[in-house]
Amino acid sequence: MTAKTRLLAQAICGAGLLALTALPAHAQPSAPANAVDTATAPPVIAPQPVVEPALHWGLADAAALLAVIEGIEAEGLFPADYRPDLLRAALARGTGPMLDQAASTSFGWLVEDLRDGRTPMTSRVQWFAVDPDQDEMPTARLMADALTRSDVAGVLASLTPTHADYAALKAELAATPPESRSRRAIIRANMDRWRWLRRDLGDIYLLTNVPEFQLRLTVKGKNIRTYRTVVGKPGRTATPQLAETVTAVVFNPTWTVPQSIVKGEGLGARLLASPASAKAQGYKVTKAKNGVITVVQQPGPGNALGLMKIDMPNPHSIYLHDTPSKQFFAHEVRAYSHGCIRTERAVELGMTMAILGARMPAAEAAAISTSREYKKVAMTRTFPVYLTYFTMGRDINGALRQFGDIYGRDKPVLDSFAAPRELKTTQRKSDEAIIKLDNPL
Repeated sequence: MTAKTRLLAQAICGAGLLALTALPAHAQPSAPANAVDTATAPPVIAPQPVVEPALHWGLADAAALLAVIEGIEAEGLFPADYRPDLLRAALARGTGPMLDQAASTSFGWLVEDLRDGRTPMTSRVQWFAVDPDQDEMPTARLMADALTRSDVAGVLASLTPTHADYAALKAELAATPPESRSRRAIIRANMDRWRWLRRDLGDIYLLTNVPEFQLRLTVKGKNIRTYRTVVGKPGRTATPQLAETVTAVVFNPTWTVPQSIVKGEGLGARLLASPASAKAQGYKVTKAKNGVITVVQQPGPGNALGLMKIDMPNPHSIYLHDTPSKQFFAHEVRAYSHGCIRTERAVELGMTMAILGARMPAAEAAAISTSREYKKVAMTRTFPVYLTYFTMGRDINGALRQFGDIYGRDKPVLDSFAAPRELKTTQRKSDEAIIKLDNPL
């Protein structure tokens, strides 16, 4: 092992990371501010259809549900959304169809918002991360469980996100006075964003918060590595929000230049006319019989993908990768890419993924990373990767901060909170057009 590879291996193992490769199979992750604060001015209640009751509600369970609704402000939601007036009236009438109807309706709406988020899908700009919680915790099963166990409050509490950032935002909401309407509105919006994701993100996962320009590798709730990132420029190349799976790490990757550059910018013709220039820049150029020119940049430090790429298959062609343009990591605002996530110390991250996901010895991972030869390491243990958008949350040092809304995605969420609650639809992600952002430059 060379001195360089030895140092790389030591850097990876320095924090005891190798011990994580011994995680038992059961511990492996599953695949996975100017709005009005309506705490003092509840939204107007729009007419909404009721949920057909499947079970009978007793007085004690209905009273417990009413108590949850009256205290739901603590979760950043609005009691008036869940018609406590109708539930109180039904309770006064005693048990029977009226109580069954009112309680079932309020419970169903509350489940939907606690589990899936209050924000309608049309207000979640470029949100393509599908939340599986409603499949794993269907409303009918939750209601049956709550009534069978007479634990309405416990069942509803079990729906809140487990991530520590949600708890931090909840505590901040409680500490923020009602007159601080703009701040309370931002806190609510970001609490709701956590509900758009899987309730439990897994034992090991990667999470990048786009407005923060940071990536975290989290194990058992602790950030064991953090990396600065460069994200997509605002506009057409803004980074979309995704929940995908790491399937492989590619060391010393090649880059097939997209036709938008080969043909659209004339790169292919220029390189064909100057083979020496193509070779000097590390490009391999071929021309098919039909005239199509293909340009592939070979592995090396000048490759547009740098020395590492993390495969996370998705329709947007988004991935995490290294970059030769490391000077941009020193900038405070790092929104320069065509959508993909450029990652600081990417080789270290790739080695870590190879160790955790393919149980590769650290020395072998280090040797591969410095070999200058293309090598794809498939994961035998896959990990979720989340590309999120939080404008308030804990930074990598654990302090609660507000981040710049670089893509202007707060306003639709804030507007939705200032408006009456909308009925849920079957839509699970944004229906905006998918833009393939396959240019890392």
